[in-house]
Amino acid sequence: AVAALERYGDRLHVHTSSGVQTTLDDIRAAVVEIIERDDRPPMVLVDYLQKVPVPGAGMGEEERVAVVVERLKDMALELGVPVVAIAAADKASLVAGRRTRVNDLRGSSSLAYEADVILILNEKYDIVANHHLVYHLGNAERFRHWIVMSIEKNRNGADHLELEFQKRFEQGRFEPEGRVVEEQLVEERVFRD
Repeated sequence: AVAALERYGDRLHVHTSSGVQTTLDDIRAAVVEIIERDDRPPMVLVDYLQKVPVPGAGMGEEERVAVVVERLKDMALELGVPVVAIAAADKASLVAGRRTRVNDLRGSSSLAYEADVILILNEKYDIVANHHLVYHLGNAERFRHWIVMSIEKNRNGADHLELEFQKRFEQGRFEPEGRVVEEQLVEERVFRD
């Protein structure tokens, strides 16, 4: 990992941002500075979308997210930079046994429209159909070690795909080789007493 980082470390730019002070103009200025210095567009990672402040009072979260998403997309198109933005989900959707979907993201209407690709991560154990757990007791523990990445939207390719990746969180990563989910998945698990 250190050797790999040494090969591209000079291209890794970390901007210390604040959810209170780092505006869309600040993000754009940092990107332009990197393009001018390195003569190549960086990949921009925004963590997370709902924390980017928008000047002006009286906006609800949906409206603020719409402004942020539209301006980030404009920046991506104008400067030729890929933008990856992490979005928060509504608290009600973050419960065991319920599958998070694009409409559960805070500011979902603008995200669903503007984004080129939407990826949603769910714990496999929480979204696999009950019969995979009830009749195969060993699966419950095994499924806790996997995450399901759903490709909810892909403007230029395949969507509505479910891929699974093994967690290697003790190493701070996922296994890079995923596979298509074979088990039946559910929107919301039905619990029985």
